[in-house]
Amino acid sequence: MQSSVRWRCNPFQGSPMRFSSAQSDECKDSRFHLDLWFYFTLQNWLQDFGRTIVMLVLPLDWFPLNKPSAGDYFHMAFNIITPLLLLKLIERSPKTLPNSVIYINIITFVMGASIHLVGDSVNHRLIFSGYQHHLSVRDNPIIQNLQPPTLIDSFELLYYYDEYLGHSMWYIPFFLILFIYFTGCLTPGKEECSMPLSAWTLLAPSSLYYWYLVTEGQIFIIFIFTFFAMLAIILHQKRKGLRLDSNGLFLLLSFSVTLLLIAVWIVWLWNEPILRKKYPGVIYIPEPWAFYTLHINSLH
Repeated sequence: MQSSVRWRCNPFQGSPMRFSSAQSDECKDSRFHLDLWFYFTLQNWLQDFGRTIVMLVLPLDWFPLNKPSAGDYFHMAFNIITPLLLLKLIERSPKTLPNSVIYINIITFVMGASIHLVGDSVNHRLIFSGYQHHLSVRDNPIIQNLQPPTLIDSFELLYYYDEYLGHSMWYIPFFLILFIYFTGCLTPGKEECSMPLSAWTLLAPSSLYYWYLVTEGQIFIIFIFTFFAMLAIILHQKRKGLRLDSNGLFLLLSFSVTLLLIAVWIVWLWNEPILRKKYPGVIYIPEPWAFYTLHINSLH
């Protein structure tokens, strides 16, 4: 049976710790995928994080409340372009999975992001009506006044689809594809590859976006599991004489800086009593949007 795993080259000739001269130059020849990482970072900022900014610049009361807003159209574009970029990213990886597995991941990603689009759109209109995002569904005054009371269950169901089911179906395939790509970023060599200047330039905006993704999406468990899996694959392949290329190093450093930003965010809001009440679990990571509605939106 032909394996679906494709390696960039045969890394070993004879002894697993001996490399030919061509193999030792593999690190020098590995090309940083500037085009893909640039488009990936740009569209994440414009169409995911940027849609929140668009909703602030173009308020909801400028649009009919029963029609999509400008931010919703940004989200729709994100749901179309991101899967295409993920497919392009996995095409660049010398190590991949069967096409059926990749397609199932992409389909699940689109379904989860679309569920989130609907829930997020309704939630932002509730904010226009007085909904306080830093409070739970049942603690919101406008929800408590609903009649009959069974309507509260319907809004909790909407919140479940948006924040739990939608996020899981969106982010698990997203980070799984990044991890599959990362496993192909290992090349024979005695030393790690260095990143070009273009990669260092993209490091800050990429890490900041992942910070927003993890905190706003409440997906720290998915993120940290992916990060630890990346570290485990590095340690495992290092014993085989494989090292990260510039693309793998960029992804690893982006996740490392993201983890540092999350730690700073938690320490800063550690003693915030209202957010503590909404996020009571062991893992306390407030959403930026909840912080905005609590401390910044009230100033306008």
